[in-house]
Formats: sequence, structure tokens, C-alpha cells
Amino acid sequence: MNDDIEFCCPKYQRAAEVLTKRWTPQIVRMLLSGQQHFSGLRSSIPGISDRLLSERLKELEEESIVERQVYPETPVKILYRLTDRGRDLGEVVSAIQTWADKWEEVPV
Repeated sequence: MNDDIEFCCPKYQRAAEVLTKRWTPQIVRMLLSGQQHFSGLRSSIPGISDRLLSERLKELEEESIVERQVYPETPVKILYRLTDRGRDLGEVVSAIQTWADKWEEVPV
């Protein structure tokens, strides 16, 4: 390990905690393609419940990763999109995909 890297520095630990919650990487990945309705996210992420998707979106809003846009129409239109901070995760998502493509089918 590189001696210049502080092991488990607080910023890294905090980022890891936010980004490794169940379903969070999938939500971010889906929003990288553009803004989406709740139902679009739910149908794009097999196995996620409405309750958990709602909870994760709220957490990502609190972290300034996702922005919720409400359009006062009838019926009310709500869209979710990534903030600049969230879009910066694109390289992280890409790196995870590259790693998965390389190692997914390799026996452990």
C-alpha cells in the first residue's frame, strides 16, 4: 500500500458509507442517463421496493447528490436528477463497471 495514503481517512470513510448502501450505486447509475420519474427508476432497478427507493432518494438528496424537481401540474410531476456532485460519480460508476466486466465471471 502506498505510504502517502492515509488508511481509512474520514472523508474516504464517509464517501464509502454513502455510496455503498444497498441500491445506491444502481440509482446513481440510472440517473447518469438523465432525469427520471420515480416509476422509471423503480422499473429500471429490479428488486427494489418503493419504500427503499424513496428512502435512498431522500438520503441522496440530503447528500446533495440527487435533486428532486416538482412541477405543479395536475397530476403533480416529480423528476429526479443528479446534481453536479452526483454527475461527478460517473467516473466511479464507470470504474466499477470496468472492474465487473473484467472479473464478474472469474471463479473465486
